[in-house]
Amino acid sequence: MKFNVSSSKLFSQLQAVSRVINNKNALPILDDVLFELVGNELKLTASDGETTVRTAIEVEGADGGGKVASAAKLLLETLKEFSEQPLAFTIDEQNFAVNMVSQNGTYSFVGVNGNEYPEMPQDEVDAQELSLPATTLQSAIEKTIFCTADDPLRPVMNGIYFDILEDRLILVATDAHRLVRYSNTSVKAGMASNFILPKKPAALLKNLLPKEEADVKVTFGQKNARFEFDKTIVVCRRIEGRFPNYNAVIPQSNQNVVTVDRQTMVNACKRVAVFANNGTAQLRLALSENQIKISAQDIDFSTSAEEMIQCDYQGMSMAIGFKAPFLIDLLSTVGTTDVQLKLADPARAGLILPVAEEGEENVLMLLMPMLLND
Repeated sequence: MKFNVSSSKLFSQLQAVSRVINNKNALPILDDVLFELVGNELKLTASDGETTVRTAIEVEGADGGGKVASAAKLLLETLKEFSEQPLAFTIDEQNFAVNMVSQNGTYSFVGVNGNEYPEMPQDEVDAQELSLPATTLQSAIEKTIFCTADDPLRPVMNGIYFDILEDRLILVATDAHRLVRYSNTSVKAGMASNFILPKKPAALLKNLLPKEEADVKVTFGQKNARFEFDKTIVVCRRIEGRFPNYNAVIPQSNQNVVTVDRQTMVNACKRVAVFANNGTAQLRLALSENQIKISAQDIDFSTSAEEMIQCDYQGMSMAIGFKAPFLIDLLSTVGTTDVQLKLADPARAGLILPVAEEGEENVLMLLMPMLLND
């Protein structure tokens, strides 16, 4: 089979699908990307055995059809050095020899029979469907994925929980120390269902979706979840198990409320955190009328730092400790100028909320405190 394709388009699409490939694979063929020529369309497929990504690009001068699996790393390393130019591919369907001709050179390598590549999972009989804008899904994943865990003992926390309600879509992620709940009332599913999307396909979608403007068709059954948009398909195995009852851990009576400029708070936390103990990374927030004193110390190295920032505080004077990286991550994810911290006491979870949210999105973040020594 033969076809001509733009070097930059091929490199861009190969780069997108090859992110799913593991460094070490049980099956050698999973180191490859599957090329499948159908008419004037070249389909590119990559998989790690649990997650499969497929995309397609238009080619010119197509002659014949068929499948061949080629080494992803070899192709990417070669293509990234090309300037934009047409590439002519000729593939021998008998011995799977691949010949690639550029403006100034010829490159030859041997592929593998594409029929040996694992098939993409098909939709299940009992699968349910949901459609939502790509921008909404991308925003939802971006605001939750950083809170997923890496816990082999609790796999349900290693992904994003999709809680689909009739009048809204809710995504939740937690690692037991912090939690993010994203809600969007513009998505009217007209049904009640749920599934847990693993972190890896979620990260793939986060990278693929910013280029899209159309809707994403989400199909999920008992085993797999499928995301389809434009000419791209991402299919993954769902995480099995019951996600924790996230509503039960969100406090309803945090009466002490801090309103502060988000960027001022983030910058101060970053500066002071440099002086925190490497083991605990603890920041101490002392709250009083209209100000927060942010402090940290490392007794082992006799280092300490503190900063005072102005805020609007309604509540009793108190001091509470938080792990610096967690607090900074949560504050950095909030998209508004001002942010609210709602606290009960130094031993109970604090809530972080954006001020003056726009549109139909709603984000709530929860952070567990650290025990202060004093």
